[in-house]
Amino acid sequence: MSAVQVTLPLEFNRPARVIHDWSDAGGTGFEIGWDHAQHRLTPPVMHLQAGSPVRQGWEAGRIVFGPRTRAATVHVRKWLQLRLNAWQRGRAFCTLQVTPALLRRISVPVCPIVREPLVHGTGGPLDASVDRVNNDAGYAAGNLAVMSVRANVAKAHYAWDDAMGFVRQIEAGSLGEVDGLSAAQWARLAVLMSYATPLPHAVAAALPMLVLPPPRLRLLNAVQCLQALLTLQFTREGYTQRIAALADLMPCTYTRDALRGLMHTLLARRIAAGFSDDASALRRALEDVWADPLVLRRWQRLATGLTEAQCEHVVREAMRRRLAGGQIRWLPRELATEGWALDTRGYVPVVPAVPAARSAQAAQAEHAEAA
Repeated sequence: MSAVQVTLPLEFNRPARVIHDWSDAGGTGFEIGWDHAQHRLTPPVMHLQAGSPVRQGWEAGRIVFGPRTRAATVHVRKWLQLRLNAWQRGRAFCTLQVTPALLRRISVPVCPIVREPLVHGTGGPLDASVDRVNNDAGYAAGNLAVMSVRANVAKAHYAWDDAMGFVRQIEAGSLGEVDGLSAAQWARLAVLMSYATPLPHAVAAALPMLVLPPPRLRLLNAVQCLQALLTLQFTREGYTQRIAALADLMPCTYTRDALRGLMHTLLARRIAAGFSDDASALRRALEDVWADPLVLRRWQRLATGLTEAQCEHVVREAMRRRLAGGQIRWLPRELATEGWALDTRGYVPVVPAVPAARSAQAAQAEHAEAA
């Protein structure tokens, strides 16, 4: 019999003082324990103490499922870990959208921040971890990316502009590395975090695309959607014809010329970097192109010549004409941020306790006293 199915040792079955303030609004902890049992996994030891809703759900699940359990893949384990961590911290977690299947789709082989191959289960800084891109939003589709534990720990308490501030301080020589990351790594982290942060058009337009958007990430700023659409043209054949078609979508001669100038510069830098069949090497080459000051100047000439509404129109029309490929999909802002809990900064809303109804006897006594 599996160790997961045997009776807990006596020290766990013995009534014990509850040392954690368990909070389980809506039965979330119970459901997490239940899903551990469904995949024949044991919750962490701290959640096996008396009074833990996770333990209660796990024990109930073991009785119901018995040996009829599902496979515990690496993505299932990560899914349960994320849910448990979110529940403990009161963070919103969209269970309808965030599933093991989604975690599998957003998985990447290389950390986009430190650019090292990711590993699994070693307990080291290069272990793959799933993190919220916008720290002020919940665990929901479009706000999650896979990166190394090292990058995840560094960004834990910062916003995108904090990260950009670290870049300036390191480059000015007032700081060395910050939390183990260099200036270039913090710059990539800042750009990544900016994608999932609603920004003024002029601010978003000034940022270079130092890291390409990871799979399934939702870009909330229209100008960065356009930036990604243009950069990704060079990941597949036929970009010459598509660039001409994209130029025709520009609202005026100035922006058409600006787009052509930008794309010619991007292409020249892309060719100079060489070609590779390796997808990670291709992404790195396209990202490094954006470190060129001339590329950034030509991008800003185009981006500042467009309004946010015009950027949105070009992206949507490019998608309609199949110029964007399968890597770009447009969603209205309200749908893109569904489940993000932005109004509570990513926390589960606190529901005020409803006072218990007074008994009939108490109501009568109060009435008699008043009379």
